[in-house]
Amino acid sequence: MKSISLLGSTGSIGVNVLDVVRRCPDRYRIVALAAGTNISLLARQVIEFDPEIISIAEEKYSTQLRELLPRQYHARICFGVEGAKLAAACRSADITFSAIVGSAGLQPTLAAIEAGKDIGLANKETLVMAGRIVIDAATKNGVRLFPVDSEHSAIFQALEAGRKEDLSKIILTASGGPFHGKSRRQLEEVTPEQALMHPNWSMGRKISIDSATLMNKGLEVIEARWLFDVLAGTIEVVVHPQSIVHSLVEYVDGSVLAQLGIPDMRIPIAYALSYPERMDLGLNPLRLSQCGRLEFIEPDYQCFPALKLAFDALEQGGVLPAVLNGANEVAVDAFLASRISFLQIAETVARTMDIVNEGREDCLEDILLADSRARREAEAVIRILS
Repeated sequence: MKSISLLGSTGSIGVNVLDVVRRCPDRYRIVALAAGTNISLLARQVIEFDPEIISIAEEKYSTQLRELLPRQYHARICFGVEGAKLAAACRSADITFSAIVGSAGLQPTLAAIEAGKDIGLANKETLVMAGRIVIDAATKNGVRLFPVDSEHSAIFQALEAGRKEDLSKIILTASGGPFHGKSRRQLEEVTPEQALMHPNWSMGRKISIDSATLMNKGLEVIEARWLFDVLAGTIEVVVHPQSIVHSLVEYVDGSVLAQLGIPDMRIPIAYALSYPERMDLGLNPLRLSQCGRLEFIEPDYQCFPALKLAFDALEQGGVLPAVLNGANEVAVDAFLASRISFLQIAETVARTMDIVNEGREDCLEDILLADSRARREAEAVIRILS
């Protein structure tokens, strides 16, 4: 039986991980849960899965959590960054699923790697911010990183069909979000409610906005560079509105291999858990005859400049990917609070990247400092824009 520490248990990925575990109680068990502020859901998860360690985002929420749980669980509760790191490195865990949203996932994921835990990686910001540090730490500790994003899982699977040295190109597919085909004029009027309505996937608020701006795909480009040890020029993005082809790889002989499937996150989650086996999850199979037309379209960088910003950050390197991510998190929050417009999300990020760009990619202190400064500068930009 494989033991799992789950970071971000109340988010969309975390809920799907628990559904896979629930379907396979003879194969998997939960030994640690870490969550943000959804106390009521975490309490229900604790009672169902009986973890050894329970972590909540802040101390004030730990008091509320105790009120919802039987006394036997009280001594297992911890909180904050240190609590998440404790859960991540849980002694009895075989694999840690990193599904905390945003930069908050970086330090717990590093703690799990340093404890020698294999990683189911759904927190792309970990590699976006500190790819060099994370990969070096994983190599040093003999840790395997299993991608959980559907796109990176697809690449991981397609790469098993050939030799790494024969790889020519990685092709990431993007759904295009809810605004594919819209003009900049139309995007000026977009509301948070509209941006949250993804046509194919059910996701959390932050990732839904990132998908709408294509920033999510930009973050995935940076993640792919580190996961698969390729250069930025090897990675291409195409818009595929149907979300059936999850990504592709091209080899030097011109062969292109794709991974297809229904848009359901339980598939890449289960593969990360069971690799190299595959599990029958009881999901509806993909019926190719019912898929209709499959489209692949060049991204519109004029309407969705966030994707270009991510390529720029990756090319320039240093702490700039961390700056991109930190500024974007602040800008997305501001958009959701109706403080800035949809198009001003990318504008905020671009202005912040012009201001904050000094530091080394192999120094965690530099990265965390750049992230902190990027957030302050992004907030200053937002005040000007609004």
